[in-house]
Amino acid sequence: MSITLTQGLLLGVFAIIAGLDSWLEVFYIFRPIISCTVTGLILGDLQMGIIAGGLTELAFAGLTPAGGTQPPNPAICGIMTVVIAHSTNVSPSTAIGLSLPFAMLMQYILLMYYSVFSFFMPKLDQYASEANTKKFAQISYLTMGIVCLTFFLVTFLSAYAAQAPMAALVKAMPVWLIHGFELAGGILPAVGFAMLLKVLLRVEFMPYLLLGFVVASFINFDNVLPAAVIGIIFAMIEFFRDKKHKELQAEIENMKNSDNFFGGDQDGI
Repeated sequence: MSITLTQGLLLGVFAIIAGLDSWLEVFYIFRPIISCTVTGLILGDLQMGIIAGGLTELAFAGLTPAGGTQPPNPAICGIMTVVIAHSTNVSPSTAIGLSLPFAMLMQYILLMYYSVFSFFMPKLDQYASEANTKKFAQISYLTMGIVCLTFFLVTFLSAYAAQAPMAALVKAMPVWLIHGFELAGGILPAVGFAMLLKVLLRVEFMPYLLLGFVVASFINFDNVLPAAVIGIIFAMIEFFRDKKHKELQAEIENMKNSDNFFGGDQDGI
């Protein structure tokens, strides 16, 4: 299905919002589960947007900026996953693999901006020491404007202007290559979740992980909602148990600090 000019412009505007949010990390609109859903809504295929958002979010679950590192941009990946799936009629899992070059392109552009924008730092230091808030704000808005314009151009040109060559390229790919992208896209969510578990997994939480695996894999559900509800139940149990433990610890500390903890005045002993 082709993308109209209006849809291309709307995608560009949304890319500005999601891209600026990924630059500032304020509302987390840039996360694929949101960006894919909104893209699907713009393209008139909300169901595919939600499905692609769930798959892409898992793929990026363990990829977050840390220090000077910059992972492939999740906002662009989320938008282009839905765009590719919509315009070329491939599955969302295949579209994830095909959208990674666009995400990596934005990754390299942002890395270049990190280096280029460093030249503004002496001026910003000067304006800060002079308490010149007007000049300081102008430079800040200039850099954000450049970032917003870049997100708009990359998204608009990729989604609208290049949709015909992109569709032709996908159609020209052999079946085995498309199948390879589909397998890669199916593996990426597992890799992303594994990277997240590498950081968050603790030994005391292993029983919950194993139980969730058994519930999700060996019980025939029509959907995953029961497994999610079970996960919420155990999360609530762990939350209230940890809260009670902290309250008991606080009571013990208060008793230790009170004069009556040792049964009264100990000066006569």
